[in-house]
Amino acid sequence: MKIFKSVHYKFIIALISMFWILTSCEKGREYPYPCIDGECNAEFWIDINSNPEAYYNNNDGYWRVKFNGMHYFTIRGNLSELDDYYVINKVPLIETRYDSDYWIVFDTISFTIPVYSYLGWFTDDELENPIPIGDTTYTISGLVDNTSIFNIAGYEISKYTCLDCPYSETLFGSHSKYNYEPSQNIFIDNEMVGDTVKIFIEVYFNSDVGKSIVRQQTMKIIFI
Repeated sequence: MKIFKSVHYKFIIALISMFWILTSCEKGREYPYPCIDGECNAEFWIDINSNPEAYYNNNDGYWRVKFNGMHYFTIRGNLSELDDYYVINKVPLIETRYDSDYWIVFDTISFTIPVYSYLGWFTDDELENPIPIGDTTYTISGLVDNTSIFNIAGYEISKYTCLDCPYSETLFGSHSKYNYEPSQNIFIDNEMVGDTVKIFIEVYFNSDVGKSIVRQQTMKIIFI
């Protein structure tokens, strides 16, 4: 019995030592910079094939997008390539996320306010901000009790949406993963002509373990 205990203790000590060595090596490990070019650049623009009359105005920094009967336009991107360390089986560990400050309710009520946004552009997490529409005042929480509200970036909030669950962050915003040329369709209709909107874009260069670089951009758009 004494021999068994001695061997048993030695085995435990050996396991602890191995764990300590492995974790120490991992903490001190040097990860390569995520991008080959050493900068991690991200460029985004509106695809003129989806909206031929869209253009960018250098004087005020706004895109102009014309409603031409189609109910969407496309934002395209070009991202720096990752170091081979962050490419698994030819799949780059890169992710682009989209959000906006423009919401639509009932296809008639629309409002531009960053109430609860995937990328953090919010004014409170209880969705109680008053929204005046003509002579009537709504709140987000009041609206979602009866219907869903649609963000033009491509996602919804409804009474069934859990706002404080551990996975809630994954419910907001739209995603494009594992490619260097992301694209996202943005909703537009004739009721939005004359309105201004902000599209928030966030790129994760390496969305897994190791060194990660995050780039954020905001596209300002006027519907004409």
